[in-house]
Amino acid sequence: MRRFGLISVPYLWLLALFLVPFLIVLKISLSDIELAIPPYTPTLDLSRGWEGFTDWASQLDLENFWFLAEDSLYWKAYLSSLKIAIVSTIMTLIVGYPIAYGMTRAPDEWRPTLMMLVILPFWTSFLIRVYAWKAILSQEGLLNQLLMGIGVIGEPLTILNTNTAVYIGIVYTYLPFMVLPIYAALERLDESLLEAAEDLGCSRFTAFWLVTFPMSKQGIIAGSFLVFIPAMGEFVIPALLGGSKTLMIGKVLWEEFFSNRDWPVASAVAVILLLLLIIPIVLFQRNEEKQREAER
Repeated sequence: MRRFGLISVPYLWLLALFLVPFLIVLKISLSDIELAIPPYTPTLDLSRGWEGFTDWASQLDLENFWFLAEDSLYWKAYLSSLKIAIVSTIMTLIVGYPIAYGMTRAPDEWRPTLMMLVILPFWTSFLIRVYAWKAILSQEGLLNQLLMGIGVIGEPLTILNTNTAVYIGIVYTYLPFMVLPIYAALERLDESLLEAAEDLGCSRFTAFWLVTFPMSKQGIIAGSFLVFIPAMGEFVIPALLGGSKTLMIGKVLWEEFFSNRDWPVASAVAVILLLLLIIPIVLFQRNEEKQREAER
């Protein structure tokens, strides 16, 4: 009973904060739009019990999902979000891996300070940090003033309201999620393996590529999932830093809910997005299980 009680806590948490909201959104996605509050008419009446469920199942309405398949805006938004999430994950890995590697090579007394610097942005509101990038990337911003001041450019660059600004915002925001898992993996690396590789004739780069990089694979996988999953559904960064041509499914979802007030279609968008994200979530969980088994 003690073991069951311990295991039941996270499952009850997932049931209350994940499964129940998902079922509510799924129910709304199968409803009809209505100019009322809330702006939809449920086709599934749970108050009638099993009879209401059987009546609804016999005339299952998937009109909102068919609408998403027919309108190119939505599947283009899914593809665009997938592309931005993948590119952002790769860029975050390119930036984050050297940072994590440098932290592990730093003296022991400096590591807590470096760790604090990595997580320091979390001490500030996410929204404030994104707004700060608007001031940095605008044509009159700090970046353009710096580049023009040192003579690199002759006129201001147009960075804000482009996909480039979205990439910068995502990489900056989710960089700690990439650095910390890689740092944890590299910190457990046995230095004697590198010494053995060098004794056998490997150069430092070869020893890094054959020993260090494979040993940090679990951290790379974990960090990539932790960046890719939230970046796929991101809407604050593209809304503030991206322009009208920046198409991401999180932004479309927000507009459907709060601008168009089409709750059934917006819920259908959310259901499909969640189903797409279940795949990397399951892969991430399996990777974590393999990592725990390897540590045993």
